[in-house]
Amino acid sequence: MTYENLDDDLVNELIDNGRTSLRSLAEELDVSVTTVSNHLSDLEESGVINGYTPKIDYDAVGYDVTAIMQLKAEGSALPEITETLKDHSQMISVYEVTGDYDVIAIGKFTDTDDMNDQIKSLITDPDINQSNTSIVLNTVSENNQFELESETS
Repeated sequence: MTYENLDDDLVNELIDNGRTSLRSLAEELDVSVTTVSNHLSDLEESGVINGYTPKIDYDAVGYDVTAIMQLKAEGSALPEITETLKDHSQMISVYEVTGDYDVIAIGKFTDTDDMNDQIKSLITDPDINQSNTSIVLNTVSENNQFELESETS
């Protein structure tokens, strides 16, 4: 195998199974274990790979409610608001966005009372001008990653 697309192929193998061994990766990609190890180190140092974590089924551990919060914020307060949301343990995604709202945050909660309490405490910030919260009724797809396309594909 040439090394031309090795990094993409390595990332794609890890998407399928982040716990696979270096030896298995080397065999699958037809390169040495040392080559895999060196490329993985480079990918980690450059920030392409920023961790190896399990995919949690939050429903299975009692977080049955997913809420999507849309917030309008006072412009200068946006970094502080997004940092507060990011640091909140139950917020799994926080985005600064264009459009009618400035921030979209997605959180997981044990029930609607927990969601209500948490959201009320988060949106009491006077720099939040408006909020809109939606509760997810049915999760169709979540936490998906897609394979990288090699330049020669």
